[in-house]
Amino acid sequence: MEPFKTLLSTAVPLPIEDVDTDQIIPARFLKATTREGFGQNLFRDWRFGNDGTPKADFVLNNPLYSGNILVAGRNFGCGSSREHAAWAIHDYGFKVVVSSFFADIFRGNALNNGLLPVQVSDAFLHEIFSAIERDPASALRVDLQSQKIEIAGSGAAETFPIDPYKKICLLNGYDDIDYLLSLKETIEKFEQSPDRVTLGL
Repeated sequence: MEPFKTLLSTAVPLPIEDVDTDQIIPARFLKATTREGFGQNLFRDWRFGNDGTPKADFVLNNPLYSGNILVAGRNFGCGSSREHAAWAIHDYGFKVVVSSFFADIFRGNALNNGLLPVQVSDAFLHEIFSAIERDPASALRVDLQSQKIEIAGSGAAETFPIDPYKKICLLNGYDDIDYLLSLKETIEKFEQSPDRVTLGL
């Protein structure tokens, strides 16, 4: 995975609550077994009509909005546990999803696939939506090391939680195997140490 340090980007607003994984990537597009190509069907039924024509009123089809950050309503990623939802969002080009609440399984799938879920308070989420509504060119700055998200230019900011282990993985671009390999030297030293014998290991 690509390491994540900081991101300064405009954002795409999706002020809809309870967005479930079937809305993110409909079940009929889950046949592929690799992660590539799912982005073209992200929010497929909201983005396109039955004839494949883009729906002008859906935000991803609005040229006013762009960027690598998706700002969504509360309870994002609920529903079934399909990992493909995180694949689709990441493949489309988003690196961060901001919401005031994430479904636990979606949060885990996102973190495992290099997509950072930034959970903020309801009040700060409303502030972000308001800033984007006033000016679609408003940017957000996300700093993973300090676990801080800021509305660039306004100074308004908030910290966000993240599992310490997943933070290390994202900062370094590790998946679980990469993380274990990064500890190879430490593990080898432990295996050769007298302490290991003393402990009966």
